[in-house]
Amino acid sequence: MSNPKLISVQLVSSPNIDENLKAVEKQLTEIRRQFPSDELLVVLPECCLMFATKDHEVREFSEQTKQGPMQDALSELSQRFNLYLVAGTIAVKADDGRHFAASILFNPQGEQLGQYNKVHLFDVDVADGYGSYRESENTHPGQHISVIKTPIGNIGMAVCYDLRFGALFQTMREMGADIFVLPSAFTKVTGQAHWELLSRARAVENQCYMIASNQGGEHKNGRVTWGQSMVVDPWGVVESEIASGEGFAVGEFDRDKLQALRAKMPMASQQRFQSTLLKN
Repeated sequence: MSNPKLISVQLVSSPNIDENLKAVEKQLTEIRRQFPSDELLVVLPECCLMFATKDHEVREFSEQTKQGPMQDALSELSQRFNLYLVAGTIAVKADDGRHFAASILFNPQGEQLGQYNKVHLFDVDVADGYGSYRESENTHPGQHISVIKTPIGNIGMAVCYDLRFGALFQTMREMGADIFVLPSAFTKVTGQAHWELLSRARAVENQCYMIASNQGGEHKNGRVTWGQSMVVDPWGVVESEIASGEGFAVGEFDRDKLQALRAKMPMASQQRFQSTLLKN
């Protein structure tokens, strides 16, 4: 049996949910055409179903945990295409009127295996056309770290700005992660500077695969995202990447290679500093 395929989907999402669902379906159709019988782990980018023009629009379409039309549609897609699907992020209601940027893992039966709420929020100033980003005004920070066990491997969940915080990834490795998934919408400026550098570094320092799925192009709300979605192996080798526009990059999860690398260089047992971050 062949190794499971790790697939990083890149989109240029819009404020229209139906339009974005059709774009996701198009990519999944092509993925299944190329890999008709493989076991698949597919990761969609951040804001995969709504890349809104205004933040309040996201709140208007936010859903309850484990219920709502966006979650139902993503569940149906994972079941129809028979794959594990990391549904980028969608807005899930928080108690304070804001929402969580929730990354949800669906199994091939369409069931939700887990939800990760983005912990680190993008409150920064960037020298681009948008200028100032204050994600926390509308998004509630997550409080827990998620590593989800699947037959493919243990999947550590992160989102976009989380990439800059190495302790999160160290903690996921301590919790048994084999694969990191990183739905993102990196700006062009920050992506050009640090996207590949940090994606590869997190894979190397934790000896994990990295599926880094980015938005990649000019959006209807005026933002420009970097792209360069990729799959990175635990030695830091980029197995595949896509520059800009819609499409996908493909790698594969080789458990024997992962275990051999960890045995030859046993960094986890040699780690002198343990994370104190909150774990599920």
